Amino acid sequence: MKKGNRAKIIGRYLFIALLMTIFSAVVISKLVDTTVVCAEEWNRKASEELARTEVIRPERGNILASDGSVLATNLRFYTVRIDYRSERFKEDTLHKYIDTLSRCMAAKFPVRTASEWRSHLLAPLAKPRNERPRSYKLLNNISNADLQELRTFPFFNQPNRNRSGLTWEIRMRRVNPYGDMARRSIGGVGATATDPDIHGISGLEMALDSLLYGRPGLSKKIALTKGIVNWTDRAARPGYDIRTTIDINMQDIVENELNNVLEYVNADWGVAVLMEVATGDIKAISNLERNPHGPGFIEGMNRAVLGFEPGSVVKTLSMMIALEDGIVTSPNRVLSTGHSWAYAGGRPITDSHGVGSLTVSEVIERSSNIGMAKIITSKYEKNPGEFYTRLKKLGFLDALGTGIAGERGPRIDSVPSDRGGRIALSRMSYGYATEIPPLHTLSIYNAIANGGRYVRPRLVAGISNSEGLDSVMPVTYVRERACSEKNAALLRDMLRQVVWGEHGTARRLRDTNVAIAGKTGTCYMIENGSYNTSKKRLAFCGFFPAESPKYSCIVLTANPKQNAFGAASTSGEVLKGVALKLFSRGMLGNSSDFKGEGTPDATPTLYATAERSRQSKVRSRLDIKGKKRTLSHPDAVKAGVPDVRGYGLRDAINALERAGYRVSFSGAGYVAGQNPSPGTRIGRGNKVMLHLTE
Repeated sequence: MKKGNRAKIIGRYLFIALLMTIFSAVVISKLVDTTVVCAEEWNRKASEELARTEVIRPERGNILASDGSVLATNLRFYTVRIDYRSERFKEDTLHKYIDTLSRCMAAKFPVRTASEWRSHLLAPLAKPRNERPRSYKLLNNISNADLQELRTFPFFNQPNRNRSGLTWEIRMRRVNPYGDMARRSIGGVGATATDPDIHGISGLEMALDSLLYGRPGLSKKIALTKGIVNWTDRAARPGYDIRTTIDINMQDIVENELNNVLEYVNADWGVAVLMEVATGDIKAISNLERNPHGPGFIEGMNRAVLGFEPGSVVKTLSMMIALEDGIVTSPNRVLSTGHSWAYAGGRPITDSHGVGSLTVSEVIERSSNIGMAKIITSKYEKNPGEFYTRLKKLGFLDALGTGIAGERGPRIDSVPSDRGGRIALSRMSYGYATEIPPLHTLSIYNAIANGGRYVRPRLVAGISNSEGLDSVMPVTYVRERACSEKNAALLRDMLRQVVWGEHGTARRLRDTNVAIAGKTGTCYMIENGSYNTSKKRLAFCGFFPAESPKYSCIVLTANPKQNAFGAASTSGEVLKGVALKLFSRGMLGNSSDFKGEGTPDATPTLYATAERSRQSKVRSRLDIKGKKRTLSHPDAVKAGVPDVRGYGLRDAINALERAGYRVSFSGAGYVAGQNPSPGTRIGRGNKVMLHLTE
């Protein structure tokens, strides 16, 4: 080897050795610096990392209907993406299956056509590999079932997801399977300005958030032999499931009846609450208001727990106090009323249909402002503040504690004992100068229907959790009694006369199938601090069946603009429609499928639309020995009112309700006639009368 070459080789080795020596010196110096010089600082940082904890979010509890149906729950939704720079991405396989994959995507996810999906999937491949996206969005907010089906499509069905680049992100979302049904009472969830975590922000979701939310868990990092790993220090505890008193079928009936009337009268908004008399269970609650962005009505503000001037529906409360306090002792006592009565120098109190004199019972039947004011002021005019004290003692001013967020108590002022106080007292007695939530008004009517027992309205029936706890909320009472059983019976008779009396303000609500008792109420709406006499809020509160009440109900209709303008013809029609729907579905303890004749042992008539051979099989299998009558469906009507002559009652009601009409009927059996006649063109929401015969 030449000396020149040898020297060059040695020089190179020396240079490499020098670099290695310098590198080793740097490594050693850093090692010494980390483990000796700066050991305390690095140990502190390690301790901080190991001490750092992360919150594990708990799974929020479900809200359930009375039968266990889910009203609000958590579902996992997935955002699907493709990593086009995945290490083993099979570009040639994608090209091979692109046409089949595009057709599958278009069939399952029709947000794009097959050709659009083809372009969307191939677009990133036009870029150089190092510029292709690593998180190319494919689909957003799809369910787990959709994701699993997507993974069976050509190209995406490869066992190793690195070859398809398919990735997804999980996101929990609160959903309401029944849509807007009782939505405002159920409430919603979301983050707030002060708390980025998901909590209830309205309705039951907010009021019961501490139960629904659960308990967060904690995780921390610990050092193991193979490295630092996450360790669950405290597991998250899921929230409780809340079982409500809502009955899905009744909720559907109430919402449909309220919506039909609101559309018919072109109102601004309406609210309806249906409650079980014996337990106070709120079986249905609907708050509808006009859709500001389109036609129809949507679930709106929960006005059932907000205060409004109640109008004449509060006269029942005043009359109950008058009976309990002995101001009146007989419903037949005669009062001098007239058309106008000036009291304490204030603006005269008037009755639109006033007469010279009325009995105490007729004060409710005719809805006399003068009569009610005279009764209450005769006791409390010397000290009007005692009326407030009386209401407080009754428990009427207490919060009901239904579990609905935003619930307010009544606003009834303790008025002074001067002229102004006496004037205010006279107005309070018939529903002005106060603000009372509809639910509070309903609670009094429910107490009267319940024999005086003042049961507390409730929306929560029980709670349960994943550990097997199942707690039932007991029926509770605002007070043991709102009034005596005797006075409750007198008040029920008075309220029945509102519908069935000769001069009752709700005579149009009479129906022999379900007897309704209740009270109308009308008051002007307040705008900009004063009454707008062109806008009325119309109320009807009552219970049914009147002879043995099972359900109480209150309905408010705001500012109707067409077709009907009275409390009975708007709000009262909603209550009547609800009562008849419950009756027609056998939900009032009745059976409307057949009607026995003659003696108690008489056999019923079987009505059927099936052919005779099938009818005979049914009669034989069920051992039905009574009469039979085969019903034949009439020819279909292409436009206007459907022809339901010859139908059984249930089939007729279903056909007419699907067409958008309200139904009333008389008699029993099959439909022998209808008014208007088949094919008549009338607007949706109008009533069709059916005449049934045996």
